[in-house]
Amino acid sequence: MDSIESVYPRELGERKIGFWEHLALSAFWFGTNFIWGAFLGPVLSSQMAKLAPNSSAASLGILYAFGALPALLVPLIFGPLSDRCRHALGRRRPYIIGGGLMALAGLASMAVAFQSQQLTLYFLGYFILQIGANIAIAAYSGIIPDLVPKDQRGKASGYMALMSQLATLFGALISGILIDKGAHMLVFGLISGIFFLFLLITIYGVREQRFEDEVPPFEFATYLKSLWIDPKKFPDFAWVWLTRALMMLGFYAIQPYLLYFLRDVIKVENPATKSAIVFALILLAATISGFVGGMISDKTGRKPIVKIASMTIAVMCVILVFCRNLEQALIGGAIFGLGYGAYISVDWALGTDVLPNKEDAGKDMAVWHVSMTLPQQIAPLIAGQALAQFAGQPIIEHGEKVQSYTHSGYIVIFFFAAICFAASGLLIDKVKGAK
Repeated sequence: MDSIESVYPRELGERKIGFWEHLALSAFWFGTNFIWGAFLGPVLSSQMAKLAPNSSAASLGILYAFGALPALLVPLIFGPLSDRCRHALGRRRPYIIGGGLMALAGLASMAVAFQSQQLTLYFLGYFILQIGANIAIAAYSGIIPDLVPKDQRGKASGYMALMSQLATLFGALISGILIDKGAHMLVFGLISGIFFLFLLITIYGVREQRFEDEVPPFEFATYLKSLWIDPKKFPDFAWVWLTRALMMLGFYAIQPYLLYFLRDVIKVENPATKSAIVFALILLAATISGFVGGMISDKTGRKPIVKIASMTIAVMCVILVFCRNLEQALIGGAIFGLGYGAYISVDWALGTDVLPNKEDAGKDMAVWHVSMTLPQQIAPLIAGQALAQFAGQPIIEHGEKVQSYTHSGYIVIFFFAAICFAASGLLIDKVKGAK
């Protein structure tokens, strides 16, 4: 299949991208990460306790698995389609607009479902949200390569990283406070409003040129076949893919159930707010170690950072599950975040180091990205079903009876995560073609 690059050379000249244009380019990323900071922080877990009070852990795992399916498949389809778009608004913005509006429709459906206590509609709304958001993200991922000269892409990526971190932090903290006050509809309104505002900033602030040239036909069957990367021919890529998948399997086994853990084991009041604080502390610690770890890895290589970070996370995972008060959990969460940030700082670079074919980097990185999205389907499902086997006594939360879970259940899922983290660190030695 002909590459789109052959008919769309990104000759961007010496044009300098100014401050406001950088903000416009990265604004959509703020709106998107505000949603996921809220949802993957306190919102989904607290609302599932209301919608499925007798089976919240298992239902939350199913929701994560169900919602991760579009994240796995949609970018592989709509990324190449946006490459070939010849709309007057440009290649990317039509898909960003369409996907963004679909995401807003999903959010509205979830709000209606929660208000009317309809679990099936809530699942459907979340599925629509995931489809729409991933259509937009698939197209948006081409914005920087399309519009930013190579010597300015590092700066553009820095703006995107900042937007991601700030949005995730604010989304988790603000929604956690509102959830504990019972303001669920206000949370949906705030998330939708922030997302729509920052979507508009990118749509109106970015100026794409219409793509006039003929493009090669999109042969979907050929494209699907090209996604298979033979692990025998490219073992380093296969081992990096596996180690990343194990890391994400461990992370998504415990992340959805952090709120329940703080409620059932640490016995905190206002668990939505407290889980948002722990989540925010992990993010801040990860930001610090991510900056430092990236610089260190340029001198030491990626593999030592991956091994040390993975083992640190594994040990802290075991320690965290035996914490008995919020202060201990905060310290453990901060150290966990330092390890996770160090891992993330070299994760992407290690993946690019072992790509099978630099000319097909976009396609190969899409395959590599599956090592993150596939565990999002599997891990919460496994952990949720495991936790459900250790149901405790129902408790009263905001005047309603909800299911709690015993400490033994959390020990099972935290130890499962620790094993995944440790295996990720040990198996990185199988990679021979990168330092």
